[in-house]
Amino acid sequence: MRVSRSFQRIEQVPVLDYAAEGRALARIDGKVVFIEGGAMPGDEVDVHIVKNRKDWAIARVVRFRKYAQQRVQPFCQHFGVCGGCAWQMLPYEQQLAYKRRQVEEVFSHIGQLQFPGVEPVLPADPVVKYRNKAEFTASDRAFIPRDDEHHAEHLPGPALGYHIAGRFDRVLNIYTCDLLPEAVNEVRNRVRDFLVEQQKQRSELLFYHIRNHTGWFRGISIRVNKQQELMVNLVMTYEDPLLCRALCDMLQQEIPQLDTLYYTINFKKNDSLHDLEPVLVSGKGYLLERLGKYVFKIGPKSFFQTNSYQAEKLYEQVKHMANLSGREIVYDLYCGTGSIGIYLANGAAQVVGIEQVKEAVADARENARLNGCTQVHVYAGDVTELYHEALVARHGPPDVVIVDPPRAGMHPQLIAQLLQMQPPVVIYVSCNPATQARDLQWLQQLYRIDRVQPVDMFPHTHHIENIVKLSKIYS
Repeated sequence: MRVSRSFQRIEQVPVLDYAAEGRALARIDGKVVFIEGGAMPGDEVDVHIVKNRKDWAIARVVRFRKYAQQRVQPFCQHFGVCGGCAWQMLPYEQQLAYKRRQVEEVFSHIGQLQFPGVEPVLPADPVVKYRNKAEFTASDRAFIPRDDEHHAEHLPGPALGYHIAGRFDRVLNIYTCDLLPEAVNEVRNRVRDFLVEQQKQRSELLFYHIRNHTGWFRGISIRVNKQQELMVNLVMTYEDPLLCRALCDMLQQEIPQLDTLYYTINFKKNDSLHDLEPVLVSGKGYLLERLGKYVFKIGPKSFFQTNSYQAEKLYEQVKHMANLSGREIVYDLYCGTGSIGIYLANGAAQVVGIEQVKEAVADARENARLNGCTQVHVYAGDVTELYHEALVARHGPPDVVIVDPPRAGMHPQLIAQLLQMQPPVVIYVSCNPATQARDLQWLQQLYRIDRVQPVDMFPHTHHIENIVKLSKIYS
């Protein structure tokens, strides 16, 4: 191992393991170094230190000296730069093994929990072309990676693609994302080609300049269901009726899978669309997605599991853990569009959902109606304010509580309310096992962990969804 440039570049570093957030791990003179840039255990690499602290450092790969024997060829042309699915070089079986170990370690070390072991991860099928939603950002200057220590530059010429991790102003042109169906890639590429030609003819800036807040076209959001029907939302900075009409006409004529088309005017400096109202150009305004025997309506602002194929497996596991007989009252907290509660509804006497986002509440109520689930009741508001004695008095005490919070985990007040009301069964669904383990540390005062079941929703990434069944301890 050789060190040069005052510890900025280190050569011939053996990669030992994986750590949190999918980073590879090495040790240099006793210091833990987290490595980004596609390294895996068994590789030998040269790295560039990008953050250096007393006890740890973060580095990026600048050169591979030796590859691990088990490494497989990444399938994506953007691998190593995009950063969206950084585990392509790992055989899928190893991905599952590392994800299982990730859950085991955070439960043991962060939560210091008593649990019966982590069950094997439920694998995904398919492992490519599984995403049902993508958002692409426009930029008037494409991000161009350089080989020299992963420095990069902007070059004149527009981009429509993904943000580089950690840099809001860098956008990488994406031509084929292998996690998306072909129709989604086709829409993105056709939009970019169309606007490039229009920009040449007009001699004006059409692609958005992120720092200056100039330019017309900001990006595109695309959803696709299992039937390969598309819902497209074009995002612009300001109204340009003629150009908007020309772009919409092109998509309607050239994309046969296009089912619903929107555009949204976003004059703000941030990319959030939750407070904006999309304008329907054509189509019925939503997609329908089927999970098992249930149908779900998805609008342009709906939250829905990004992997429809694995969502069905996830819900089946929750249904199995709930073990409903038809008499139970189920509370579905952070219910979103109501998909989990509706999936369980036929086995329950009542399902009571709580969700803060008003659009999601409207979707949940409509989805309950579509599926004939008259026993599903959805309330709008903060779960910490609504899950209280008055709601329980109205619907009855819960037999099963399902929580599916955001990555930050449950609010401490909700944990306190669960400990106060003491439902017999709690099923905790999480996209972040670390915050889940933290919350379970509090719940284990009154609950034991019966099952820990990870589900792989996002192959080729380090992300893992995890389901835990808790049962109340009776003295």
